[in-house]
Amino acid sequence: MPILEKFDRFNQKVSFWLEWVGLAGILMMMSITCVDVVGAKVFKLPVPGALDIVMMSQLLSVAFAIAASLILGRHVEVEFFVPLLPKTLQAIIDAIVHFLCLLLFILICRQLFAYGYSMQTGHEVSPTLRLPLYIFAYAAAVSFIPVCLVYLHRFLLSAIRIFKK
Repeated sequence: MPILEKFDRFNQKVSFWLEWVGLAGILMMMSITCVDVVGAKVFKLPVPGALDIVMMSQLLSVAFAIAASLILGRHVEVEFFVPLLPKTLQAIIDAIVHFLCLLLFILICRQLFAYGYSMQTGHEVSPTLRLPLYIFAYAAAVSFIPVCLVYLHRFLLSAIRIFKK
């Protein structure tokens, strides 16, 4: 168990550090939106590429906050039937669900890296500022790695509960 506890602490440190990147994305969205609105309405001078910056900041803020919100239990979970089952069956269902979530996020990570590579080789850029888009796809892929680690940890804990008597 000490290894799993260290693994959990590592996940928490990484996830909460990445959450700060997400917070920076939210602050960037708010700042650019305020400056753009005031500049456009008061000074007739909008921020060039404000929409590009807000879109990319939104991607970063959501992607980098997912692992921390998963650890803190801020995601929606619906449990009607499972709490009524025996503890061993609950552990089996938890293990299956966590394993499927782990597989899902591994696939998402892989596809985001592939998508980023596709955008990099295709030289895709944002419409206004001409920002290279592959950087944001790679960043989102990296931000899902801690989510995979959290689900791996939860799967291992569920598997241990299955065989523990």
